[in-house]
Amino acid sequence: MKHILLIATGGTIASKYTKDGLSPAITAQELLTYIPAAGAFCRIETVQPFFLDSTNVGPDQWLILSDLIEKKYDHYDGFVICHGTDTMAYTAAALSYLVQNSRKPIVITGAQKPIDLAVTDARTNLLDSLRFVCDERACGVNIVFGGQVIAGTRAKKERSKSYNAFSSINYPTIAVIQDDRIAFYIDDKFMITRPLKVYHKLDRRVMLHKLIPGEDGSLIDLMRSRTDAVIIESFGVGGLPNCTPAQGGTLPDAQAEGGTVCVPGEDAPVSYADAISRYIADGKQVIMATQVVHEGSDMSVYEVGKTMKSRFDLPESYDMTLEACVTKTMWALGQTKDADKFRELFYTPIGRDLLFSPLRP
Repeated sequence: MKHILLIATGGTIASKYTKDGLSPAITAQELLTYIPAAGAFCRIETVQPFFLDSTNVGPDQWLILSDLIEKKYDHYDGFVICHGTDTMAYTAAALSYLVQNSRKPIVITGAQKPIDLAVTDARTNLLDSLRFVCDERACGVNIVFGGQVIAGTRAKKERSKSYNAFSSINYPTIAVIQDDRIAFYIDDKFMITRPLKVYHKLDRRVMLHKLIPGEDGSLIDLMRSRTDAVIIESFGVGGLPNCTPAQGGTLPDAQAEGGTVCVPGEDAPVSYADAISRYIADGKQVIMATQVVHEGSDMSVYEVGKTMKSRFDLPESYDMTLEACVTKTMWALGQTKDADKFRELFYTPIGRDLLFSPLRP
């Protein structure tokens, strides 16, 4: 019988209604009382490292979880983390980078409704997670939710209320669980041949800049003193506005000079090229991503992307999820500030996160 560690962190699955709304209140040991059927196929011990709504979970908690798994790794056959859904995809991606080459399964799960309600997805999700970690084929970091097993670097919450809240982005679902049975679509545990590696550093000075039409590069300048990297979430396959910040002049005059025209307001717009040049000169990283969920980025397609890519050789997320891009940047910068070494780490496929990589032949 498998020996499993249940790590409870709070979240909706462990919440109760209060006058101020749902708040975590059900302990790790109490969670088990709602799933007595689990005792038939595994032995479970519990631990409660923190008690938080997942909105309050970030890099500090990710490191607590990875350190806990490292310390307990040799004593258990698998780990199930109960977690709030709102930042679950970030935690799953972060743990995929912090705890690498794990032949033991590390599952993150939660629910859209508290476990103590008569109608809830919590009991099913928790039982499914425990069944999955007891399967000999299970390995690495995954989210189990709504009958799906999703790679930790590929999960995204796409529905705020429905039970099928999570989707696997740009990658197949690892397995499905139905009627207590697990059907694997990807069975690749045999590919894990390196020893377990746990990392202990993240750089939390990473900012996400969501591009909106008409915006200029002034925010990049404002971020310079407070960040070590900025991820620009651009449009489509990726690009940046290249308008000429011309002051005055008529539209035909500006066009005649061969520039694309921005009509200035009270302040002349800041060129993205100039802002990025200053940011990179400070030894910081600019990473390009896309606001489009599926199919990924490719800055080589359009002039607005290709010229920036050629000039600055900007790393881009390609088919990674935004959650994976953010946490991988934090992890890579936690290991090195050297630009070349950062790029090597960023472009190394880890935990199924990057199908396309410039490092691949």
